[in-house]
Amino acid sequence: MKYNCTVISVADIKAARKFYEDLFGLEVFQDYGRNIAFTCGLALQQDFDWLVHLPKESILKKSNNVELCFEEQDFDSFLHKLKEYPNIECLGEVIEHSWGQRVIRFYDLDGHIIEVGENMKMVIKRFLASGMTIDEVSVKMDVSFEDLTKLLNS
Repeated sequence: MKYNCTVISVADIKAARKFYEDLFGLEVFQDYGRNIAFTCGLALQQDFDWLVHLPKESILKKSNNVELCFEEQDFDSFLHKLKEYPNIECLGEVIEHSWGQRVIRFYDLDGHIIEVGENMKMVIKRFLASGMTIDEVSVKMDVSFEDLTKLLNS
C-alpha cells in the first residue's frame, strides 16, 4: 500500500488554489476543475460533501483537529509575505518551541489550521552561527549528533 494524498474541503476552488500557489509556492500536479492536486501531496476539493457522500451541513469549518505543516527556509521573509493577507486569522503570534524552531499558525481561507515553521536545518545553522557548539545544539534541541548531522547534510 502507498499513501497517496490529503484532500481538504474548500468552498471556492479558484480562491483556494490561488492562496496555496501564491503564499506557499505550491505547484499544481492535476486540475480536475473542482479537485486540484498539488505536487506535494495536498489536494483541494470543492463540493467535498458530494465527494464523500455526507450532508453538506456535516462538513465543518474550523474543526481544529488537524493542521497542515510547512517548513520555510527564509522564515522572516515568509512572515512579511503573510502580512500581505490582512484577513488571515492567526492563532497567536510567532512562537519559538523549546527545541528552537520558530512557528506561526493560522487558518487558511476555509478554516484549516496551517503551521509554517522555520526549516529545521536553518534552526541548527542559526544556533551554530550564534556560537553554540554542535554538542550544545544537540542538548538544546534534544536531538542526537547523528540526527543533527543528517539534517545538516540533507
